[in-house]
Amino acid sequence: MSLSEQQVRSRLQGVAVGLLTPFSDGHDIRHEELAENAKELYDAGIRTFLGAANISEYHSLSKSERADVVETSVKALPSDACVLAGVGGSTAEATELIRTYDRLDADAMMIMPPDHTYIHEQGLLEYYRELGAATETPLVPYVRGFDPSVEYLARLTHIDSVVGIKYALKDPVKLGAGVAAGADEVVWVDGLAEPFAISFWAEGAEGFSAGVSNFRPEVGLELYDALSTGDWERACQLRNICLPYQNFRDETGQENEIEGAISVSAVKKGLELAGLNGGSVREPIRPLADEEERKAERLYDQLDDDIESLIG
Repeated sequence: MSLSEQQVRSRLQGVAVGLLTPFSDGHDIRHEELAENAKELYDAGIRTFLGAANISEYHSLSKSERADVVETSVKALPSDACVLAGVGGSTAEATELIRTYDRLDADAMMIMPPDHTYIHEQGLLEYYRELGAATETPLVPYVRGFDPSVEYLARLTHIDSVVGIKYALKDPVKLGAGVAAGADEVVWVDGLAEPFAISFWAEGAEGFSAGVSNFRPEVGLELYDALSTGDWERACQLRNICLPYQNFRDETGQENEIEGAISVSAVKKGLELAGLNGGSVREPIRPLADEEERKAERLYDQLDDDIESLIG
């Protein structure tokens, strides 16, 4: 049975870990490994999970595979866990996927960033209203890839079905303005992981998505506790030990000039180094090159040492 709206809001006030999709070398989904990752992260203290999300390689999954990934995630986790299921595409396609997720007892629908070349703020708001009318399950729009007005952000919070917003713009000032102008009960989530957790928290965010915490969840949990208690010095220390690996995720990789191209591959490597399941990736994502694998290993060892000295 799905969580209530209030329970979803409560879960958004925490660390949201992305469930990456482990693929075989032949690009088949390894559902047992996905379930193992979910259970391990839950046992480590994580309660909020993003299934069929960007970091799950949403756009490389078919519609039926997205449903399968969410079903595996929901079944693997206890009932007090919150699973946000990724939804995107046309209104008709998204509505159909939402109804599938409802049958699978997903707790919330994370509406993916718009992938249209041309978008209109009022059209986007109407899109969310249409999706909200198709379900009683709460929505969490994912704001990324465009530069909306503060008025748009405020109006987004007043759509009845919206309980949270995953904000992934490198603009904490706009976040603060959106929080101030928006509805009080909507939970704002830092969608840019640990590097922005402190600045976004100061502007009104109450939770954050995981970066290195996808494979070392203790870092995110400690960081959340530090932010919640106002221990800014410790929060900065925890944020800082994440930066080298997070900066690595932002790199272009070889024979490429697009930033962040190795992000998913880098997190999958982190999962493997932490004893979890990473697996292969699907195109258009590329696996890490040999020298990038070695760099990831060095950075992980550094992170491991820093965690030991700071957390124990």
